[in-house]
Amino acid sequence: MNHVRAGAGRNIRSAVESDNKMMKRRSGDRENRRKGKSLFPASPLSRFSGSRFSVPGFKAAGIACGIKHVPAGFKQGKNGNKDLAMIYSESAAVAAAVFTKNKVKAAPVLLDMQRLKKGLCQAIIINSGNANACTGKKGMEDAARMAATVEDVLGIKKGFVMVASTGVIGQNLPIDKIEKGISKLVSSLSAKGWNDAVHAIMTTDAFPKAVFEKCRLGGKEISVLGIAKGAGMICPDMATMLAFLATDAAIEQKTLQAMLKLSVDNSFNCITVDGDTSTNDTVLILANGKAGNKEVRSQKSGVRSKDYKTFSEMLERACLKLAKMVVMDGEGSTKLLKLHVSGAKTDSDAKKIAETVANSPLVKTAFFGEDANWGRIMAAIGRSGADMKQEKINVYFNNVPVVMKGQGAACKGQDREKMAAKAVKQKEVCIRIELGMGRGIATVWASDLSYEYVRINAAYRT
Repeated sequence: MNHVRAGAGRNIRSAVESDNKMMKRRSGDRENRRKGKSLFPASPLSRFSGSRFSVPGFKAAGIACGIKHVPAGFKQGKNGNKDLAMIYSESAAVAAAVFTKNKVKAAPVLLDMQRLKKGLCQAIIINSGNANACTGKKGMEDAARMAATVEDVLGIKKGFVMVASTGVIGQNLPIDKIEKGISKLVSSLSAKGWNDAVHAIMTTDAFPKAVFEKCRLGGKEISVLGIAKGAGMICPDMATMLAFLATDAAIEQKTLQAMLKLSVDNSFNCITVDGDTSTNDTVLILANGKAGNKEVRSQKSGVRSKDYKTFSEMLERACLKLAKMVVMDGEGSTKLLKLHVSGAKTDSDAKKIAETVANSPLVKTAFFGEDANWGRIMAAIGRSGADMKQEKINVYFNNVPVVMKGQGAACKGQDREKMAAKAVKQKEVCIRIELGMGRGIATVWASDLSYEYVRINAAYRT
């Protein structure tokens, strides 16, 4: 028995040692991202600065008020561990939102779902470091107290404040600290305060996520500015993520709600990091109409105007950019994986396959190890529950064929394994799956799964 244990120990040590080169090469990735050095070319850091962009009629701020706990092994951030943010509209704005589908919902989500029925909002108060989830009656009272304090300090109408929280589940909010911090937060509001706000909503995020888009509606310039947080518990439907968008467009509430739902379905609901869905997911947009455009609304005939299409496309583009940033920043991630499935019998079947492959721990760890193990993808396809025929399946890694007609692809004159191995060493890998069954398509973005993911989540509360 001792001999067997000794042999197993040698094997484990050997496996660990064989990973040293790979881990040495990647060990600085996350720290570099914390310093603003992007792991991916598509990082927003070089293009977005909250002090450079703003939306007419909106102000934002972010401060530290003592909520956030720094887990063991993590350093205090250069932004002072900001943990309380606010977005404020100078006038009541049309509001639309999409919330988590998890049946266990945090107190702020339940509060916002009720308040959204009014269709109007003037301020959003957000805390990080504490989710205020599974906190019972006290949690609901604390969420309501946050909103009421903001209403009192800003002097705005009761019921016009939304609340959002993110962080550890099952702990009561330090509500006294938050109430004291709100006065300081309000005094810090600025049209250029978005950088402070986006840092204040971060938890395990390695970089701030923000986007700025413009278009013209009826000759009027329209702006959309969005910020988001999220790095773990990322899985459709939405994630442990919060996203807030502000626009100066004039839009009918029902129309804005329909646009946001479609945009979320095609963005935040098409990403995954670890297959877990949070209790706090919220995507919220405010439209204050300051641009002075003719109000965008759905037409009863079902024919959508040019302005409807223009704004809807811009909103979806902004949401997709934020969603991809969340995946890029997946806890411990080293790769961005794009799963594109075509030729399914239905779009639903295509989505099933894309999500099953994207959430497979075996697939994700293979890409982290840069192992072009297409067998794991075939196995995931087969257990997805979608209608498929093995002999019709083709799979490609960055356009390199690895499976043709359900079998390993043969490449004339070239070594397929070497080509595939080269493809999976890229920071971004497109896994294209062709089913040959119909016209159904779907795209899902995912991250790989690394040792770092385990370290971050093992130390989250300690």
